[in-house]
Amino acid sequence: MRPARRVRFPPVTPNDPFAAVSVLPRVVDAAASARAAVDAALAHNLMRRRSAEVTAEAGLRSARATAALEGADYRLDQVRRFSAPQDYDPDASILAGALRLSGELGSVATTFERAPLQALAKLHLLAATGTVKPDWLGRPRSDDDGEELLGLPLAPAAAHVADRLSILAQLLVEKTAAPALVVSAIVHGEILALRPFTWGNGMVARAAARLVLVSRGLDVKAVTSPEVGHAEDPAAYADAARAYIAGDVAAWIVHCAHAVELGARETLAICAAIERAPA
Repeated sequence: MRPARRVRFPPVTPNDPFAAVSVLPRVVDAAASARAAVDAALAHNLMRRRSAEVTAEAGLRSARATAALEGADYRLDQVRRFSAPQDYDPDASILAGALRLSGELGSVATTFERAPLQALAKLHLLAATGTVKPDWLGRPRSDDDGEELLGLPLAPAAAHVADRLSILAQLLVEKTAAPALVVSAIVHGEILALRPFTWGNGMVARAAARLVLVSRGLDVKAVTSPEVGHAEDPAAYADAARAYIAGDVAAWIVHCAHAVELGARETLAICAAIERAPA
């Protein structure tokens, strides 16, 4: 049954709210652990000469995982062979959007740093083409019935979404002392909570979160797959998102940090597979 209550947000703390969250004890430890896991993946000797292969494979695994979280569950070998069908297929359309997101993530990075709302619109265009009406692509929803997602409370009214997105965008272009992991998790959580688009908010949220990790220097080569971490336990992902909306921001960041660690573990598995492959 659909929840009857709408998302409610605490007031935004002035003067670098990202940094205010990053000093919470659980968050400090989780961010440090995620950073160590990503650093270990980036230090793998394969990165010096074949990092492009790792990035490409990580992108495929990220796309497969984010599509699976939307109900389009393909095997990795199917993703490798995938080509969009001529006739409409809902699952294939979702996977096609996920692959576009992953393949073009780097091209959105510069825009995201200077114009976050424009970048989010581009991410939605990539994710939802072929799934929603063309005039809905990249445009914030105008109605008050947001997408049902992960069993979350009702999305806030459209007018509140615009205000909250403006605040988030302003924070993203200002300097912060917070680590990339914290900023990434909050961007992810806000998009899930707000659900600014008619459909595809989950994929956009996960892509935006990964984009923050890349653009803010945690995963500069885009070789990790945090989406794999979220997809490993969808129920825990949903629980953590609900906790974020209920006000337990630390629990959500800890969950996202764990997903990043699992994404870094996936990187090491990719490196091992590449090394085993015949030359």
